[in-house]
Amino acid sequence: MKFAQDVVVVGGCGHVGLPLAIILASKSLKVVAFDTNSQVVEKVNSGQMPFDEPGAPEVLKQVLAAKSFFASSDKQSVASAEHVVVVIGTPVDEHLNPDPEAVPNAVTWLLDVLQDGQHLVLRSTVYPGVTKLVEKVIAKSGKKIDVSFCPERIAEGKAVEELIALPQIISARTPAAVERAKKLFSCLTQNVIVVSPEEAELAKLFTNTWRYIKFAAANQLYTIANDFGVDFERVRHAITHDYPRAADMPGAGFAAGPCLFKDTMQLAAFNNNNFTLGHSSMMINEGLPLYLVSRIEKNFDLSKMTVGILGMAFKGESDDIRSSLSYKLKRILRFKAESVLCADSLVHDDTSLVSEDELLKQVDLVVIGAPHRRYASLKISQPVIDIWNIRKQGVLI
Repeated sequence: MKFAQDVVVVGGCGHVGLPLAIILASKSLKVVAFDTNSQVVEKVNSGQMPFDEPGAPEVLKQVLAAKSFFASSDKQSVASAEHVVVVIGTPVDEHLNPDPEAVPNAVTWLLDVLQDGQHLVLRSTVYPGVTKLVEKVIAKSGKKIDVSFCPERIAEGKAVEELIALPQIISARTPAAVERAKKLFSCLTQNVIVVSPEEAELAKLFTNTWRYIKFAAANQLYTIANDFGVDFERVRHAITHDYPRAADMPGAGFAAGPCLFKDTMQLAAFNNNNFTLGHSSMMINEGLPLYLVSRIEKNFDLSKMTVGILGMAFKGESDDIRSSLSYKLKRILRFKAESVLCADSLVHDDTSLVSEDELLKQVDLVVIGAPHRRYASLKISQPVIDIWNIRKQGVLI
């Protein structure tokens, strides 16, 4: 069967889907970004990125001009492409339980527009075994569709670079599906790694969990040094300087965002909640805002102070506030301090934020919530709590 488009990305205007869609379109493929958010679709078709992603605006304008890409909120667009790439989010609930049915339910919703001969690519981070569940959904439907699982591996802010620079992991149950996945992702890179679906599912979860645990180890070491009255950054410099076996030790800071914590909890649930290291990492990382406030209280009378938080995104140079621990810090400080003001010039989705100038005029104390580069040289006359050491003044509180 001949299809009008090469690829349709379901969830195609999000942080994962849109970079993939436009980069594939820049490789001479015809690509549609299908998204149910019609306002975002309209914005993308007008040539505007709905979020910050370095390098992406230029690529978006290029592929729109070349007519190799467009966005659509019409579900029928899913029927138009040979490769259907699904990149919907897979959150955990309020009890930290993953929903293994999220992706199978999405595929079930798509069944009325999926066509024989298509190649269904799962790109979301999934609970182990979800690929098999999707295969059962497709088999039960009676449709002749190949299924593969090819997890995304990009970091926000580096998507345009990493989509073509990093190896692509692909997996499928049949040789035919493997070959189709190889053909598709070889458009990005010739460095393709073939594993089984279960190996690929664990590879993605293990990657994010490993990073989360590393950040937790650094944060635990930070609290140990800090409680002892020693600047952790000076210790870390001594450890890592020209010493390759410790070169990967990260600095202290908020380990947050839409992936690392969530995927660590997915892995814990998969292992019957027998994951002491993962749960301990969660307690350390999620507890860091409370630890910072407790240390600040030892040096300042917060009840009489207005505190400013600079940086509300979940990481530096990002506009993404999903699961940002700066907001947990804000809640704790609102309980402890006289008042709290927050600013982040990169964030556009929070109307409660004030400008940096207004914040610095009114506050008695500044806490760096996200290490945006501009804060390194920003003139601040008040005391600064900078766990990231973005200002190179140390991290001792």
